[in-house]
Amino acid sequence: MAMTMTPRLSPRATSAAAGPRRWRDLAILAALLVFVVLGFAGLASATGWTETWAALGALSPAAMAALLTLSLVNYLARGLRWHLFAGQLGLPTTIGQDLRHFIGGFAMSVTPGRLGELVRMRWIGRETGWRFDRTAPLALVDRAADLAAMAALIALSVAFSATGLAGAVPVAILAFAAAFVATRPSLLRAIAGTGHRATGRRLPRLFARLRRAALSLDAFSRPSALLIAGLLGTGGWLAEGYAFHLLLGWMGAEVPFWRAVGIFVFATLAGGLTGAPGGLGGAEAAMVALLALDGVPVETALPATLVIRVTTLWFALGLGLLVFPYAERLSKRTADALEI
Repeated sequence: MAMTMTPRLSPRATSAAAGPRRWRDLAILAALLVFVVLGFAGLASATGWTETWAALGALSPAAMAALLTLSLVNYLARGLRWHLFAGQLGLPTTIGQDLRHFIGGFAMSVTPGRLGELVRMRWIGRETGWRFDRTAPLALVDRAADLAAMAALIALSVAFSATGLAGAVPVAILAFAAAFVATRPSLLRAIAGTGHRATGRRLPRLFARLRRAALSLDAFSRPSALLIAGLLGTGGWLAEGYAFHLLLGWMGAEVPFWRAVGIFVFATLAGGLTGAPGGLGGAEAAMVALLALDGVPVETALPATLVIRVTTLWFALGLGLLVFPYAERLSKRTADALEI
């Protein structure tokens, strides 16, 4: 049975097109890193380097190992959720493949435009032959599940540490609303139709792909799968929130558990809303500000924020960089085998 293959750009043409974009992305990332480093250095200088270094020195290698282990729990839990969603979509992938795709995508976590999801879709396409419009719902529902899990944790934090259950209701409603939208294809089809009409029926292929992607969302509507996915996502993010609670205690800041979880999750969400790669700048600023408002001295809030970002965002990036070359090489090998 003959297979029709889509034409590919030559490596030279692809490289020429990607070159300027790659340098632009690197420049944006470098500028953000400089901004974050200068901000930390300025605050540390204003509050006293001695206190900042003393707080960092209070952490033992065993403490750092514990923080990294809890971050790894988060990545593995969310990787298992990715595998669950892939199975619901009908992808013929193994748990090893799905974990490789999910962890490898972290290599792109500090690049503009959420390229981690696109890289994962490319690997899946090479290894299964599925087109992007068939696999796009996987990235959509995974992102929505993260939002729902983090919003639920913020609701629990508000309920147990500040204003009581009533104050948590609006956030909890938003969490469930995000999960509802991600698993209701009729809403996405309506958005596609509205967008098609609003643009004067331009870009028909784009909106046709969006409608096809909406049809695939039916696969994620099973209550049992959503329940398991919710438990995995919430448990994963809770592990990192617990790591933040432990870190603050080790540095001498007695912040209650649910308050620490709320600060960590809210700062992570705030960083994501800025649109900066990996939430750089926004997440750090929000975390330091929230800790300061909670009475944590700046000379403690600064190193705590630095350490938790290293053991979460930058640890994920490091794991992704380790897995990325292997995932890329294996996907190319599989794609070449399928073409034979």
